[in-house]
Amino acid sequence: MPDSSTAGVQRQAQTKRSPKQQQPLQLPNGETRVLLHSCCAPCSGEPMQKLVDAGIDFTIFFYNPNIHPVREYEIRKEENIRFAQKHGIIFIDADYDSDNWFTRVKGLEHEPERGERCTVCFDMRFERTALYAHEHGFRVFTSSLGISRWKDMNQINGCGHRAAARYPDMVYWDYNWRKGGGSARMIEISKAEHFYQQEYCGCVYSLRDTNRYRVEQGRERIQIGELYYGLPPGEKPDLEAERAALADKPSVVRSEHEPPTHN
Repeated sequence: MPDSSTAGVQRQAQTKRSPKQQQPLQLPNGETRVLLHSCCAPCSGEPMQKLVDAGIDFTIFFYNPNIHPVREYEIRKEENIRFAQKHGIIFIDADYDSDNWFTRVKGLEHEPERGERCTVCFDMRFERTALYAHEHGFRVFTSSLGISRWKDMNQINGCGHRAAARYPDMVYWDYNWRKGGGSARMIEISKAEHFYQQEYCGCVYSLRDTNRYRVEQGRERIQIGELYYGLPPGEKPDLEAERAALADKPSVVRSEHEPPTHN
């Protein structure tokens, strides 16, 4: 069985890093804390691990109103929360204002992946992240979105910098989480933790297009909630022991409307 403890994940991740890669990260402008916009647990596992290893103070901001349907949204959020709980990292649970998202992308329903709809989506999510950062004393924010090879990093970084420019002294940290084997370690951590393995980007249009492609290939449509890293299809992780081990720890989840709390 894989060692799915936090210490186990740390050992696995650290053994894959060269001496150069083990050097601590440094935030821009000498800052000591960062707000991490998280899109999902698989993409956030490696950035979170790197930040923990570097001793950087960070808070997770989960704002992803693009994810559809609600069941998929809740699964992705809960997976992110359970990893944050293991590390004791504050998790900001932002509003699921999907109506606002549909309004923003109206007229772009048939844009391809990495097209204009994705730009609008990233803009919306980063604008909210930058606002929270500004209101709660963060001068730097970053995102896990760019670690995925399915994403256009230049597109993501452009949206991040545009959102940061709304506020004086705010910086979007466009660190390349893929480099130095980051993408591979993302998968290793996901398998060790048995994270939920989503099969489409997140929005209803991505689900539509992915299912259309699968049908054309003679494959079944996506079954939400059925696939987990490191497990056979249909088998789900037993999280009871994990929950029991963390039962005495205070919850890391906060509403975006609560007063700021440090880790």
